[in-house]
Amino acid sequence: MDWQQVMRMALDEASWAAKVGDVPVGAVLLDAKGAVLAENHNRREVEHDPTAHAEILVLREAAHRLGGWRVVGGTLVVTLEPCAMCAGASVLARIDRIVMATLDPKAGAIESVYQLARDSRFNHQIEIVSGVLADEAQAQLTQFFQTRREYHKMTRRGV
Repeated sequence: MDWQQVMRMALDEASWAAKVGDVPVGAVLLDAKGAVLAENHNRREVEHDPTAHAEILVLREAAHRLGGWRVVGGTLVVTLEPCAMCAGASVLARIDRIVMATLDPKAGAIESVYQLARDSRFNHQIEIVSGVLADEAQAQLTQFFQTRREYHKMTRRGV
């Protein structure tokens, strides 16, 4: 599988999130054969929903399309390391693999802060591939937060 090609799809989704003021995270969920089941981006701001992370949205859509909550053989491709909620949902959905671009040293629950997807205490562990187009994903996140900080500085000064 060409993870870079699929990650570019996730990066495109992430750019849509940034356009509506949400943290630019995009996700693509593939089935066991590599076909796209779902693709989406963060929608927390638009939907006023703290659970509307890109990963949760693609897991929901895939479950709906499959007619069941198990996504056995699935691969989640995501631009930022999943948080605890998204990592837990991935374990519960029984996906086989998570392919991620960049790590999240503050809230990452795959490699950075926690390692939930590989925790042997769970009845399911997930293969992890990290660093796919990490520089591009990191640049997208950095640009978003720089722009956001500049906007807040200007609005505080009344500009």
